[in-house]
Amino acid sequence: MDGAVGALNNVETFSALLDGFRAQMPRRTLVLSSGDNFIPGPRFYAAADADALGVLGVPGIGRGDIALLNAMGFQASALGNHEFDLGPGALASIIAPEQDEDGSYAGAAFPYLSANLRLADDQNLLPLVTADAQRAPLAANSEGVPLAAGSLARSVILEVDGEQFGIVGATTPHLAWIAGVGDVTVEPADGFDLDALAAIIQDAVDELAAQGVDKIILLAHMQQIEIELQLAGRLRHVDIIVAGGSNTILADDTDRLRPGDRAVGTYPLRVSSASGEPMLLVNTDADYRYLGRLIVRFDGRGLIDWESIDPEVSGVYATDDEGRAAATAAPIEAVSRIAEALRSVIRDRDGEVVARSGVYLAGRRGDVRTQETNLGNLVADAFLWTARQFDPRVAVALKNSGGVRDHIGRISQPPGTTRSDQVVYSPPAANPASGKRDGEITRFDIESVLRFNNPLVIVPISAQLLVDLMEHAIGFDGVGAVPDGRFPQIAGMRFSFDPTRPSGERIESLAIVDDDGQVADAVVEEGVLVGDPNRLIRMAVLNFTANGGDGYPFPQPAFGRIDLAGEEGQYNPPSPEFPDTNGNGVIDGPVGLARGLFDFAAPGTEQDALAEYLAHYFSETPFDIAETPAAEDRRIQNLALPGARDTVYESSGSP
Repeated sequence: MDGAVGALNNVETFSALLDGFRAQMPRRTLVLSSGDNFIPGPRFYAAADADALGVLGVPGIGRGDIALLNAMGFQASALGNHEFDLGPGALASIIAPEQDEDGSYAGAAFPYLSANLRLADDQNLLPLVTADAQRAPLAANSEGVPLAAGSLARSVILEVDGEQFGIVGATTPHLAWIAGVGDVTVEPADGFDLDALAAIIQDAVDELAAQGVDKIILLAHMQQIEIELQLAGRLRHVDIIVAGGSNTILADDTDRLRPGDRAVGTYPLRVSSASGEPMLLVNTDADYRYLGRLIVRFDGRGLIDWESIDPEVSGVYATDDEGRAAATAAPIEAVSRIAEALRSVIRDRDGEVVARSGVYLAGRRGDVRTQETNLGNLVADAFLWTARQFDPRVAVALKNSGGVRDHIGRISQPPGTTRSDQVVYSPPAANPASGKRDGEITRFDIESVLRFNNPLVIVPISAQLLVDLMEHAIGFDGVGAVPDGRFPQIAGMRFSFDPTRPSGERIESLAIVDDDGQVADAVVEEGVLVGDPNRLIRMAVLNFTANGGDGYPFPQPAFGRIDLAGEEGQYNPPSPEFPDTNGNGVIDGPVGLARGLFDFAAPGTEQDALAEYLAHYFSETPFDIAETPAAEDRRIQNLALPGARDTVYESSGSP
């Protein structure tokens, strides 16, 4: 799930499809989610606006998404990584009920599940933790206090037409790398130990099986579908895995996909458990872009009958205009009310123009997490430009691509065409409702792309550490093909790498360049660090990354580090008790960057950096550097691509 308005345009059709299918099998339907049901961004914050009072009871960040799920009758969800973006305290406020003098907020009317998170370790979540393997609705927490909503557990039992289904949740074991976990303990300690993770999940499964439950569904939010596939062969007594976090589209030949989308496998995937029992795995895209539907029959032993899968009815259903026309029911009325209330708040923000673009700006997950993109370059350039206003000596900038949450522009399939290579990518479209004209970039676009709005920091690093950081950035399996949030977007430097070489030894060339694209400092040549490995280089980067997010090996504390927006109030500090990020013994305040043209984000944050940078350079003359194929990229050169060659040290006339 992402935080922009796109989901609000999709959710009404999603609800219509869901209600229509549920009406066909009213006693035999489960409605489940694999997590990431909310994420910081325009929609997330719109729910805290006073105008949301009428649909939420008590406005609050993230609550609009929960209200939508409640209205659609969701029955259980895994805890995804984005549920923890603002920490356990924010999670508790979003899923727990609340009442004040103006009204009451229902909280999540379904349990959130995770077998490998020790949620009770955090005092914010402890009051919501309930016993595992209870029959829904859950009655009380671990201390016997009644729970009407917002419950947390490893598992739950749901009844469907007299049959019991056990539902188990699991969360990526890399959660502490990519979100704010507070005092929650993430297991296993070694996030790469899938045997240990499977054993933890198996314990929750066995608890259900011991009660006689023979139909078990795992809601697994692992971020990469390859991990769910590897877990499948390690688990017993699990019948269905609902994967999550990868946005992988699975579809069969009868499923119509949206323009530009491509399936990477069949819906459902047929796999086998550790004991050789049949198992199914499903996944689809986020933002309510598709509704996944699986109709399956179980035999008398509780085993899946693979032959019961009918591709004419099981599969993914697009929630675009064609999907709306095909729906057999109207959108759920409460869903429409909630969506319109949030859209109204967001609509006002789409009228605040920041800059102009004459090209499509590539920020979709499959693009920005695998290669350099024009939007990634703009964001990194904005980081560098902003940091230099405080310290002109800053040489390079790094942006984790997992924090680029959207593209800017239109994607369309011309009439009469069907192939993905015929899809048209265009500049931003007009929005008559807000007064936005074609080609304009607005506050809403900025908030949609950089939804987390983390603050910028300046970190002095050595040349050796720069190499280590970049090796980490491209050091994962499948780099260039498998999307990963640590993949970098950069400014002030260029590098080439060979993904076929061992991790940690992939960079072939790396150079720091000036504003004209000329080499200012050769750092790596032919795979070897050149010059003094201890020479000082100043980097602009987000506090999330500098604090070790995505596993980046920054020192903690980093002596000489400067937090442009101050150290206080960080969601992911090196130490929750004392976020002294530079080790000087005090909590430093903001550095006092001057307020620019916009005030919707604080100076020194990434949204403000991008807005001010775009307005400075592209308010009159539109940005016009089109996205290029990965083999033609200049800043990040993947030497394994056909036609790619190392041009890091060739003069280019552009950075």
